[in-house]
Amino acid sequence: MDWPLRCGIFMAPFHPVHQNVTLALERDLQLIEHLDRIGFHEAWIGEHHSGGFEIIASPEVFIAAAAERTRHIRLGTGVASLPYHHPFMTAQRIVQLDHMTRGRVMLGVGPGALPSDAFMLGINPVDQRRRMEEGLEAILELFRSEEPVSIETDWFTLREARLQIRPFTDPHPEVAVAAMISPSGPRAAGKYGCSLLSIGASQRSGIDLLGSHWTVMEERAEQFGQRAERRDWRLVTMMHIAETKEQAYKDVEFGLADYATYFREVAALPIFPDVAPSELADHLNHMGGAVIGTPEDAIALIEELIQESNGGFGTILLQAHEWANPEATRRSYELFAQYVLPAFDSRSLRTEESMNWVMANRTEQMGAAMNAIGAAMQEHAAEKSAGKSAGKSAGKSAEGHAAPAAG
Repeated sequence: MDWPLRCGIFMAPFHPVHQNVTLALERDLQLIEHLDRIGFHEAWIGEHHSGGFEIIASPEVFIAAAAERTRHIRLGTGVASLPYHHPFMTAQRIVQLDHMTRGRVMLGVGPGALPSDAFMLGINPVDQRRRMEEGLEAILELFRSEEPVSIETDWFTLREARLQIRPFTDPHPEVAVAAMISPSGPRAAGKYGCSLLSIGASQRSGIDLLGSHWTVMEERAEQFGQRAERRDWRLVTMMHIAETKEQAYKDVEFGLADYATYFREVAALPIFPDVAPSELADHLNHMGGAVIGTPEDAIALIEELIQESNGGFGTILLQAHEWANPEATRRSYELFAQYVLPAFDSRSLRTEESMNWVMANRTEQMGAAMNAIGAAMQEHAAEKSAGKSAGKSAGKSAEGHAAPAAG
């Protein structure tokens, strides 16, 4: 890729149900603070309303709190379930956050992930993707239009609506559309000129679809007069890394089994087979969509994702989880920032290039330096010798001209 890779996290979050919810939310905020300090570029915060693990109901409220604790990291809804909200209210909240964060907020959108959430709200799953696109179109109209917006659908009405304050970001905060397996995400992103957020890259089936999804997005963008920018494409994957693979495996004994149970029995996503906890790490590594290992293993997975994407992408997002305890989890992110990300940033190669250049020219340069040191020492010795000779001559001359002693 011709651009440096950026990194972030995708925080649903995932907290086992036996934890203190208040402390879990505080730990999430502390993690965002830590990532801001070590140079992560983005954090995307989820919206869920059932299931017990994914406990953030309002990413906007969480972002407001996280923004007060951070300085640089961008904060996005990852993602806002548009069918659950009137688009006018979503647009208003994002514009307010855009001002409160001084332009660090992003709007990630999707149709809603958990069937149980839609069920409680009386929303037919068949309608969710259509409603997401209708909501997205309305939000973008409110962001972009200079004229009042009027839209009538079977689930919301806008009547001469306009935002009373303009966005802080010109022309408006970045908007990204989530994509899993179906082409609805890239189709909507291309049509409306949005970024693409590929959540399915954490699964082998999703990795295999990366190239085709981008093709769909480019075709739709061209059809509707938009531009598809690879640098704005984000891929979500799963990782836990440590100094050694053995240490990484030991770390995830802490919570990987709980995570697998949630996806197998609650979220109903076919990510994990019903195997012994000791076999889960091997399964994740072998299925090709995750890494439990070392920084070198993480680099290899990202290289594969770049290849499968047929041209590269802009940002790798690590799914936030509690496979390991908090200390080991923070260390994993530190290792990623310190050793993995620089492998995809040509700016980081300059230090190695400088070292190699010095090593290649060491003999010549050190020889010249040693010659210069030798010359300086000889010059110093010569000056010192000349000084002593001059001193002796001056002494003899003084003795020759001494006055005779008084009689």
